[in-house]
Amino acid sequence: MAVKIELDKVGLSYRSIDLGEVQTKENPTQRQFELLRCALLESGFELISDKKEMLIEKIKNTIIDMVHYNDEMPKIKNSNYISEQIHYDYTYLANVFSRQTGLTIEHYIIKHKIERVKELILYKELNLTEISHLLNYSSVAHLCRQFKKVTGLTVSYFKNAQTGHRTALENI
Repeated sequence: MAVKIELDKVGLSYRSIDLGEVQTKENPTQRQFELLRCALLESGFELISDKKEMLIEKIKNTIIDMVHYNDEMPKIKNSNYISEQIHYDYTYLANVFSRQTGLTIEHYIIKHKIERVKELILYKELNLTEISHLLNYSSVAHLCRQFKKVTGLTVSYFKNAQTGHRTALENI
């Protein structure tokens, strides 16, 4: 609604408004673009016009949904899943992502999986075997090695310390 109101204020007609994406009927003038950008910033939104940046955001959102909001990780390769969701060749996506972010898609996925592991440990509803299965780890040992590599802590230390130190998803 906020985006729709701001588009109307600057006089931009639109074809569609979806979560995170707007298709305008015509290209905005520089003035309209700047007015819209400022108004959206005040409302807590960021305007992304660069196609590669939009693609990066789609990749990030797909990974966040895959790791944090699915009941279970997809049983297909991450590369196939991402490619199917975004409708681009995975090699292209991987190249754009790593050039723009300095991280590979796989490293980004690993960081999110570790944050999910932390969250599930803190909830105390699942044991490590169940967590490793849920997140498609080949074994608990693999999960523990990756956890230690990313966080510098063992899983048992994290569990016992009860620090609750988690990273916000947008900061990964």
